Amino acid sequence: MAQLPKYQMHVGGTWVDPLSGEWLETDNPFNGKPWALIPRGNADDANRAVAAAKDAFDNGEWPRLTATERGNLLRRLGDLIARDADRLAATEVQDNGKLIAEMRGQLRYVPQWYYYFGGLADKVEGAVIPSDKPDMFNYTRHEPLGVVVAITAWNSPLLLTAYKLAPALAAGNTVVLKPSEYTSASALEFVKLVDEAEFPPGVVNVATGYGREVGEALISHPDVAKVAFTGGSVTGRHVYETAAGGLKRVTLELGGKSPNIVFEDADIEDAVKGAISGIFAASGQTCVAGSRLLLQEDIHDEFVERLLRTAKTARLGDPMDMDTQVGPVTTPPQFDKVLSYISIAKEEGANCLLGGRAAQRPECGDGWFVEPTIFDDVSNDMRIAQEEVFGPVLSIIRFRDDDEAVAIANDVMYGLAAGVWTQNVRRSITVADRLQAGTVWVNTYRAVSFMSPFGGYKMSGIGRENGADAIREYLQTKSVWISTASEVPNPFVLR
Repeated sequence: MAQLPKYQMHVGGTWVDPLSGEWLETDNPFNGKPWALIPRGNADDANRAVAAAKDAFDNGEWPRLTATERGNLLRRLGDLIARDADRLAATEVQDNGKLIAEMRGQLRYVPQWYYYFGGLADKVEGAVIPSDKPDMFNYTRHEPLGVVVAITAWNSPLLLTAYKLAPALAAGNTVVLKPSEYTSASALEFVKLVDEAEFPPGVVNVATGYGREVGEALISHPDVAKVAFTGGSVTGRHVYETAAGGLKRVTLELGGKSPNIVFEDADIEDAVKGAISGIFAASGQTCVAGSRLLLQEDIHDEFVERLLRTAKTARLGDPMDMDTQVGPVTTPPQFDKVLSYISIAKEEGANCLLGGRAAQRPECGDGWFVEPTIFDDVSNDMRIAQEEVFGPVLSIIRFRDDDEAVAIANDVMYGLAAGVWTQNVRRSITVADRLQAGTVWVNTYRAVSFMSPFGGYKMSGIGRENGADAIREYLQTKSVWISTASEVPNPFVLR
């Protein structure tokens, strides 16, 4: 049997073995077989990664760089990612089973984050504060926090890394990246480009392994100033609670149960495409998945007929094939979870119109595939409508009018994204205003940009990523007072 490629961690600019001496197998979701070995980190690995990041923040070259010089490094990194985008995309497909068409698109777009925040690095300005005290000069400056721990999910590893790493570095912080134990290979390939871009040692470190063994230690480490996390809401709550013990800053981008609302005046063909994109693209493994399709009663039957006609043509198979449209579920636990929710939906009385089982097709090989699944006659109080499935499972819910659509859409603990399909400009604005979601798409779905803020309401998270405001999530404000008085006044009186 051929020996599997074995990765090392990256700490302090050096490639190192895990202190445990243990590695994890990472599997290819298409064939269910291991293809590489990932270092199994522990608390000691976390400690040395944080120590390297703190030393790089306090000493050495990094704190002496100007903001413009940091920006130049980020832009250089962006160029290297652009050069190697297709190679990195292939690594991600092998690790998480998403379509090569999607991952190439993502990785070719990822450099824009490093260009954008590289350009923003020297645009962060303080202010001179007008003072009511005649003998005082007061100004503010924005300074980096220190060591940032960035924890990413397995569905889009390097895109989610860019969301966190680019603004954190632009602000002057140092970073310990902890990728999902299921999809660590692309992060370890990526950090080679950080070295090639000539970032100072310790500015970007990668510690891999299980959350409970290395992630927990990173989050609770006293020298960590901020935690930026993308993942499920249950884990996100635990991250928040753990970080609170050290009064750390947090950015949490968590789960969603996003409504995709189709009104009777919508362009039906476009809305069908939007519904398909919202749930079956990426096999439903996206936090913004439009997993609740809200249909106005008058168009329900026609819409469902067209939806089924299109969904039945979805091509499952090898995610490395450019013609494949639906790939496998990334991990065995997630595969089992998706199938369990399908069973729950059937038990609750939802009407399964399509799919509803594991895919048993020759083109799916031995991978973890679930048939694209559509449930009709779903009520919003069913678990299938309230809980995040994170798979290719769509729930159809009927509504009568705008008020009921908004009420159903908001009647869930999440608030990450929503879609609205209408040709009425007034309706598009008023409904978007009323929806409790961090992102609302009108007559489109799954559009993201490095320039536009992204984050959730309610249990979908805290803080925002992307856009000009994102860099402030990685800065703290200092107020400086300078006395111009000729003598010190009464020391016992507050100035």
